[in-house]
Amino acid sequence: MKITNTISFVLLIFIPISFIAKWYDWGELAVFISSAIAIIPLSLWLSTATEKVAIVTGPSLGGLVNAIFGNATVLIITLIALKEGLVDIVKASITGSILSDLLLFLGAGMLSGGIRYKELTFQPMLARVNGTSMMLAACAIALPTMVIYTSNVVDALAITNLSIIVASVLTMVYGLTLLFSLKTHSYLYDVGIIDEDELFDSKESQSSYLKLWLPVLLVSTIAVAFESELFVDVVDVSTKGLGLTPLFTGVILLPLISDIPGMVTVIRLALKNKMDLTVSVAMGDSLLISLFVAPCLVLVGQLMGQNMDLNFNPFEVIALAIAVTVSNLISFSGRSNWLDGILLLSTYIILGVAFYYHPA
Repeated sequence: MKITNTISFVLLIFIPISFIAKWYDWGELAVFISSAIAIIPLSLWLSTATEKVAIVTGPSLGGLVNAIFGNATVLIITLIALKEGLVDIVKASITGSILSDLLLFLGAGMLSGGIRYKELTFQPMLARVNGTSMMLAACAIALPTMVIYTSNVVDALAITNLSIIVASVLTMVYGLTLLFSLKTHSYLYDVGIIDEDELFDSKESQSSYLKLWLPVLLVSTIAVAFESELFVDVVDVSTKGLGLTPLFTGVILLPLISDIPGMVTVIRLALKNKMDLTVSVAMGDSLLISLFVAPCLVLVGQLMGQNMDLNFNPFEVIALAIAVTVSNLISFSGRSNWLDGILLLSTYIILGVAFYYHPA
């Protein structure tokens, strides 16, 4: 982790560079690249601060902290993009975040852990609960698209109303999953999130810990918002100049920029043979995106006057179905090895190439 901290400190230099590029009009591509790189260390610090605060506040409040700030970077970027009317990129980023969680993150964890250990084990019940919830979420997200492509004529208002209802139900389901995981069945999720060097022997040490990490959490969140504003302002023009479609930009590029902390986390945990927590982080993030972030974007989009609904590209729906099916088949056994990681990563790469060549 010292290497990660060093890299994150070095990359912070791109924060002033991105503002200078904007101020002195170096061009959209310079602003795009510098702001994208600047988001990476900021999201790392945001993720680290979220973990530290969650440890001090305990499992119940800590779960809410993770729910709010765990995917703050992708939520901030998509909200700003939604405000700018980049609805296609926002929808694609929802799909991309779920794909990266289920295939890229979980695959990287199983591969890195499987190289160090011959076989990795985790609670199959945990994988089944998360996998079943993810299947429900994927089906619900796909419903408006399926209605459109199984009907001759569909009123746009009907699709909007259906999306609002589905979003409301999914938000309620996410609240119930929090109740299930943090209260009524918390023993299923007792996967030891606190390392030995992070235990506290007094309330004073907890208070000092919070005084250190709460400002980091606040400052990094604000900084991510500013950099995301710069990034979103030029993302459409810059990606078109690079020959990238909005579909590929949202599905592959945005998650790779905003979800790097998740990648670092799952690899670090897998190398420590903490596969229960690795699976929980990867699949839990996918549930957060599908049950909370996506519905919030639909509801907020309506308030903004943007045509944000759950009518996704049919290929996105197919990709979600593939990701959920493959990840469930591999994780339901409660055992994994490096080959399972290769299979998940290969699926992600194949889908990524398909999205690159997709003309949408």
